[in-house]
Amino acid sequence: MFNFLKRRSSKPRLFVVGLDCADPALMFDHVPGLEYGGWREQLPNFNKLISNGVYGSLETCVPAITVPAWSVMTASKDPGTLGIYGFRNRADWSYDNMSIATSTFVKEDRVWDLLGRAGKQVIVIGVPAMYPVKPVNGVSVGCFLTPNVRANYTYPAEVAGEIESWVGEYLVDVPQFRTDNKDFLLKQIYEMTDKRFQVCKHMLKEKPWDFFMFVEMGVDRIHHGMWKFIDPGHPKHEPGNPYVNSILDYYKAVDGRVGELLSLLDDDTAVMVVSDHGAKRMVGGICMNEWLWRNGYLAFKDEPPAGRLTPFEKLEVDWSRTKAWGSGGYYGRVFLNVEGREPAGIIPQSQYEAVRDELVAQFAALTDPQGRDIGTVSYKPETTYKTVRNYAPDLMVYFGNLYWRAVGSLGHGSYYTFENDTGPDDANHAQQGIFVFYDPRQSFGGKRVNGLQLMDFAPTVLDYFGMPAPADMQGRLAKF
Repeated sequence: MFNFLKRRSSKPRLFVVGLDCADPALMFDHVPGLEYGGWREQLPNFNKLISNGVYGSLETCVPAITVPAWSVMTASKDPGTLGIYGFRNRADWSYDNMSIATSTFVKEDRVWDLLGRAGKQVIVIGVPAMYPVKPVNGVSVGCFLTPNVRANYTYPAEVAGEIESWVGEYLVDVPQFRTDNKDFLLKQIYEMTDKRFQVCKHMLKEKPWDFFMFVEMGVDRIHHGMWKFIDPGHPKHEPGNPYVNSILDYYKAVDGRVGELLSLLDDDTAVMVVSDHGAKRMVGGICMNEWLWRNGYLAFKDEPPAGRLTPFEKLEVDWSRTKAWGSGGYYGRVFLNVEGREPAGIIPQSQYEAVRDELVAQFAALTDPQGRDIGTVSYKPETTYKTVRNYAPDLMVYFGNLYWRAVGSLGHGSYYTFENDTGPDDANHAQQGIFVFYDPRQSFGGKRVNGLQLMDFAPTVLDYFGMPAPADMQGRLAKF
């Protein structure tokens, strides 16, 4: 555990712990009626920050996806303004040109860019999307989008050699987190986490900084890989399973490693703990392209082979008879085949809104296999975002309000599946992440705050350093 009584430095500094996918139901007090979580008292270092600071849920963006959420947080711009709608995005209005949203997609300043230009020294490690790395006034280390450490993943470039001398081969992500071998998964997660925290420890000791931010991906990976073991409400939960404490044990391990870092901070250093979104059980998947096909919105030149799972991209679409198609993932992206926009568009512009509203209504009416409403919510980009840039989906669909994922492949023989077509996965993302702020120069007394959202992060960070937020930032200063 760390000691709040430390030596004083000459100027304030801010240390930000990013935990991808950390969920308030796990990190904070026990939620009545929930049979898991409420681990705050078992996480002594996080609990000290919470008990002496302010804390609460942090509402994420739509979509609740790692990419773009961390960019939304650190730029204080919504996904539409950034023009980033997920890990993969349409590159143009063609049917098959998709691109990965790397750092080159982020055209807006992120908070460390503004701090750096004001003379603050920054260290930024693993914050998505940070590959390819860009110059900063300090040090940056690439995120999970980095293909491997043989790529140029640090700025300055020579920092990669220092990292290798500290930890050997650095892990930007878990190499194989979609696996049924859970012991192997846990081994990978702990190895990645140990190396990340070792790098952070060396950076704290050896590099000058005013603003330090890192993101640990292990929380997200363990949720996706192990959620069914902790959640009695999960359809695949087995009471008494040997991994029932696996996620709690990992949270405890992270708490201990964070405590080691906090022990290196002086008494003028404030601390934030944030996540980009939360987590919830994944009940199953809605086969969106199967549904669009069987309901007359999507047509193929040859019928998809029955009983054989086939990725949508491997089927030959008859665009002359197709109104809509989808891209799967933790949420569904629906694209309409619009006349004058897509190469072979068939929906007249005058009917665009009617077709879109028809789909919204039909998705909202979807039930589970037992006929129960699942609460699907659809979002239109132009009513969700301040600005819509690049090539946004026509609809963003939260099947079952994210208790169900969107499945893009065909051949399931049903609209429903209980096996993920991209590999084992127990959890989906949730709309509420976490926020904790502790400042040793102020007394907050464990106050719980409400109403915070992702874009409030950057203005609040800038205010801590006495800097005004640029007028085009969309978040607001969090006042405690």
